[in-house]
Amino acid sequence: MDLIDRASGHFRESIATQQLVMEELAPAIAVAAEKMVASLMNEGKILACGNGGGAAVAHHFVTNMLGHFEKERPGLAALSLSHDSPALTAIGNQYEFDLIYSKQVRAIGHHNDLLLVISSSGQSANIVEAIYAAHERGMGVIALTGNDGGQVAEILSPEDLHLNVAVTRTARIQEIHLLLIHALCDAIDYMLLGGD
Repeated sequence: MDLIDRASGHFRESIATQQLVMEELAPAIAVAAEKMVASLMNEGKILACGNGGGAAVAHHFVTNMLGHFEKERPGLAALSLSHDSPALTAIGNQYEFDLIYSKQVRAIGHHNDLLLVISSSGQSANIVEAIYAAHERGMGVIALTGNDGGQVAEILSPEDLHLNVAVTRTARIQEIHLLLIHALCDAIDYMLLGGD
């Protein structure tokens, strides 16, 4: 196999994965966007977190909320828990890495807020702890996972929302997570601003 065929294979696999999950996840995207708008309209905020690629996707979502996605609008209340390196290193050093998000959620999360977690495996201990903290604070959770959803799927409450990309290849899961974020941003803007 030459490099062109190998590269083309990524495109084919990505397209096939998108088609596989599109019909299942489109309704969940609509519900998630409605939950996010309801939170924002009730003076809530969206706290987002993940690890590695998930942290990058969470931060990308937050930048689209604070700035804009494709339409100009006032900034929307969102915060990336993954991006404050002094807080992350202090909590990790003084307590343990598993608590880097839950400590932040307990400190700044309120019942009108939502927690957006992104975990390709659904097994990240710090994400699991963050969900427990959100539940303690009366917050709803929107979880983007992959594979079978892992432990995250097991601890979500009936009021939470789970958008699972049920494939095993991490690259494909992360690509779909980014696509989900873009679809969420578009739906939020559509509900707030209208238009095409």
